Amino acid sequence: MAHSSLPRRVNSARSWLGLASALAGLLLWWLVARLGNLPAFILPSPGDVWRRLLSSLLDGSLLLDTGVTLLEVLLGLLFGVGLATILGYLVAKSHALERVLSPYLVASQAVPLVAIAPLLVIWFGPGMFSKVLICALIVFFPVLVNTVVGVRAVPSPLYDLMRSLHATQSQVLVKLEIPAALPIFLGGLRIGATLSVIGAVVGELVGSDRGLGFLINVGRGQYDTALVFVAVFVLIALALCLYGIVAWMETRALKWQDWRSL
Repeated sequence: MAHSSLPRRVNSARSWLGLASALAGLLLWWLVARLGNLPAFILPSPGDVWRRLLSSLLDGSLLLDTGVTLLEVLLGLLFGVGLATILGYLVAKSHALERVLSPYLVASQAVPLVAIAPLLVIWFGPGMFSKVLICALIVFFPVLVNTVVGVRAVPSPLYDLMRSLHATQSQVLVKLEIPAALPIFLGGLRIGATLSVIGAVVGELVGSDRGLGFLINVGRGQYDTALVFVAVFVLIALALCLYGIVAWMETRALKWQDWRSL
């Protein structure tokens, strides 16, 4: 009984530690803004940001722009993860395909996304499609790499066992490869989920009339720094929520690993 309650105490202590750290950060922010006597367009106080948050909620602009950014992020995740998973599995199974695609994959990561985002907006327009494409591109590489690593990490004796049982290719995929690769794949998905928010904002900063990136541009142009802070904090909240959802999926999908802790 005492042993089972120990992890709960540790988790509770970590939660309180995180809350205390956040409160300390807010206090430090307030002290710098107050004692530094800085104008609001340089560093607004936490109270200024809170009031700007409430006004943005009341006029509906924050909810609308958050919804646009969230839709771009979710669609980008859907297409990026789907394509990366399929291609990653094919690459893991074919070294020839890996040699053909490797130069293009490495080149796509060598060029910063900020550099090619303007081109994508010019080619595909300032609408939602270009933002979804940017999200998919930033999600694609980490998910693909983790898919390849996960599939190739399956021990070869397990393949021998499946062959001895006369398992079909689909049975090998469902019963062996997917469960074995899932922990590494979900690790890549956690990275991709947080990066997808960055992709959406980069596209909106380049050219958009809706979204949280658009709010940042508006706040910057009007020296409304409190609005910039509001948009940034909402982006952080979105990234944390997406990360938490993937982490929850990981705990649910990997329950079969609990035997290791017994």
